[in-house]
Amino acid sequence: MSELPGTSLPTGFRFGASTAAYQIEGAAAEDGRGPSVWDTFCAEPGRIVDDSSGEVACDHYHRLDEDLELMARLGLDAYRFSISWSRVLPTGSGDINQKGLDFYDRLVDGLLERGIAPMATLFHWDTPQVLQDAHGGWLSRKTAQRFGEYAAVMGERLADRVAHWCPVNEPNVVTVLGHALGMHAPGEALVFDALPAGHHLLLGHGLAVQALRAAGATSIGTATNHMPVWPATDSEGDVATAGLLDTLWNHSFADPVLLGSYPEDLAALFPVQDGDLEVISTPVDFYGLNYYNPTAAAAAPAGSANPIEQPPITGYPTTDFGWPVVPDGLHELLTSLHQRYPEHPPFVITENGASYNTAPGDGDADRIAYLDLHLRQVERAVADGIDVAGYYCWSLMDNFEWAEGYTQRFGLVHVDYDTLVRTPRDSFDWYASVIADHKSRR
Repeated sequence: MSELPGTSLPTGFRFGASTAAYQIEGAAAEDGRGPSVWDTFCAEPGRIVDDSSGEVACDHYHRLDEDLELMARLGLDAYRFSISWSRVLPTGSGDINQKGLDFYDRLVDGLLERGIAPMATLFHWDTPQVLQDAHGGWLSRKTAQRFGEYAAVMGERLADRVAHWCPVNEPNVVTVLGHALGMHAPGEALVFDALPAGHHLLLGHGLAVQALRAAGATSIGTATNHMPVWPATDSEGDVATAGLLDTLWNHSFADPVLLGSYPEDLAALFPVQDGDLEVISTPVDFYGLNYYNPTAAAAAPAGSANPIEQPPITGYPTTDFGWPVVPDGLHELLTSLHQRYPEHPPFVITENGASYNTAPGDGDADRIAYLDLHLRQVERAVADGIDVAGYYCWSLMDNFEWAEGYTQRFGLVHVDYDTLVRTPRDSFDWYASVIADHKSRR
């Protein structure tokens, strides 16, 4: 295709890139930062594929100016970053760490100086360890209350300059991978008993929306992972299991925010108290969603602790992570969300990207093709009348990829983890061309 994607997107459409604090900042024990559950998880043998951690990561904390210049060179309209809760509040509450706040001040001011709109995520999985030790982290509603207080601190400091806010990143991933299956921090394997963590994450979201709104924030949304769920076969069991996973993964985390209720099938598993759903459904200004691929679902054998199996989807190319490349799935997802929530605020793609472990000089054709095809599906959805206001590529740079350590590379910018040298890939230049082309049409 000779024409770049994005030509039909509306004038105000935002092109951005996303990162997360624990994945890029490093400086894990510097300037007063307290430990998070990910510091603890990474220290446990066997948790991370390459036995690594985010202790240094991309050293963004010390290389902020260099990374800001890369963003300016890319021409970003917007940049989504996350704030390390324990860098600002080392124990999750109480005394503020001024050096931590000062870092995010510098980041926000640096973005604004370069004409880039900041989007701040308050929680991208790095719960302060003190809160985990005190009462089980997100399994307790006390953490939701502490989160609302943290949101008030950040709103007071940054609401005058941060354009957009996402209180909680992917509450469904934290619930399922972190508390149900034990694959992510804090490493709990509670299966369906993990759902209270999901409720408290949503409650924390709602409390944060209210705190940010009180501080003057004018654009607050979400960043929830969504994926189409396909039955592995046409069997009655697989079809029913796909329906269960769809309800659990997609609807149980969107319905409370957008409809003010849980899906009927699972509602009894969430510890709702009077007034919770009113807080959770506090109106938002955009609905952010992270999309990477669909998933298949199959009924597990009788007696399995987890009734849901997710066999590989075949018949599609895969990324180096082994994830199927299904661009049409993004259109399917946007369409299904639009139909289920017809009164939804504008959608924003807050993450979309692919891991291809290319080195400088290798070329980056697969990543370019992935981004190109997915942006064309955004255009298709907009042409269908679905309101989509932005697209944030995951990720600006290679980074610590959670349980996969440094074995998966999602970046527009290659990072040499020995020298920390940044080298823009071909996809960086391609994305810069897409953004520049769209700006030229405004």
